[in-house]
Amino acid sequence: MASTPSISVRRQPSRAMRRVLVLLALSAFINFVDRGNLSAAAPLLKTELALSDPGLGILLAAFFWSYALFQIASGWLVDHLDVKWMLAAGFFIWSVATAATGLVGSFALLLAARLVLGAGESVVYPAYSKILARYFPEDQRGLANSIILTGFYAGPAFGLFFGGILMGRYGWRSFFLVLGLLSLIWLLPWLQWMPRHRDEHATSGNLRDKQTPGILEILKLRSAWGTCAALACLDYLSYFFLTWMPTYLVRGRNFSMDQMAAVMGAAYVLCALIVALCGWLSDRWIVSGASPTLVRKGFTSVGMAGAAIFVVPCVLAGPKLTTVMVVLVAASLGMCSSNVWAITQTLAGPRAAGRWTGIENFVGNLGGAVAPALTGFVLGRTGHYFWAFAITAVVSLLGALSWAFWIGRVEPVVWASQDRGGATPG
Repeated sequence: MASTPSISVRRQPSRAMRRVLVLLALSAFINFVDRGNLSAAAPLLKTELALSDPGLGILLAAFFWSYALFQIASGWLVDHLDVKWMLAAGFFIWSVATAATGLVGSFALLLAARLVLGAGESVVYPAYSKILARYFPEDQRGLANSIILTGFYAGPAFGLFFGGILMGRYGWRSFFLVLGLLSLIWLLPWLQWMPRHRDEHATSGNLRDKQTPGILEILKLRSAWGTCAALACLDYLSYFFLTWMPTYLVRGRNFSMDQMAAVMGAAYVLCALIVALCGWLSDRWIVSGASPTLVRKGFTSVGMAGAAIFVVPCVLAGPKLTTVMVVLVAASLGMCSSNVWAITQTLAGPRAAGRWTGIENFVGNLGGAVAPALTGFVLGRTGHYFWAFAITAVVSLLGALSWAFWIGRVEPVVWASQDRGGATPG
């Protein structure tokens, strides 16, 4: 399963697919508002439910466990069923789970709602990768992925800023209920604009009659394991930042809810802008003649290295400098995220994008799910935040090394079903 050089396809996505891309970005926005709003509510939940730090860590981690465990199944379904209906079903499930969160009255029911939310959202990354690998050529995927990721990072900006303010003034239950029900409106344009599978015209031709690579075939590749390990490190950083940074600012730095909301909202706004800028720059760099390997891996590894540098000063610096460090961690997160899925989509191609993404996101989110629970455990044992931040810095550095050295060349894999000549894994 050797790699072959990437062939630049200059075909532009249709107007209909550009509208679909906007809808994907909007779904990503809603997705991250829904998964991140519990972090904004955490200081209030901790008091209302009398949660310990380890208990809060388990609650914050619950989403990520079910989200990770459903990834492989979701990837398989996306590669074998109509991606239009798969994403619609997942969106419906997670929106209902969000609304139900506002109605529950116990730790157990809240935990169950978060587990259902994770199962519903597990379809998103496999579906996005399938659509982008099918419709967008290599030198357009950086920007296309970044548009979607802008939605992801704008979601926490909205949820933590406006959500934090609204929850602080009016309580958290009505916010969850109204948000979940209003989100369902997204399904109307999606079902109208997204073409069915039989109507798709891929950039690389008709793919329906070609066998999709199996899980074992994907797992024979060094680069597959590299993307999994690197994403696990990135998700650890991302989920630590999303789940515990708001609580740290309120309880560790004595920020008010409004101050926390302003800092975290600004951090995620900058993250979204950096994602979009780096995605655009990466595509322009490739068009100018640079290799996807240099460009895609350069952004991911440098971004993770930056996060490793800035995260520990968040807990060591004074209040004003802490705010600056939090924003710089968010900027580093955006720089890395801009090219993560472009790497996977190029390696896997349209035939395996859903399944490879599912495997990678499964392993990656296991790493991410460790972050909130381990942080709660460390806080329970030590009583302060330093070691939790230090662990995050080490994991970020390992992620930078994985992106740079574990993953091979960023070019399409020749699958065994295409090439029976006995090539070795690349």
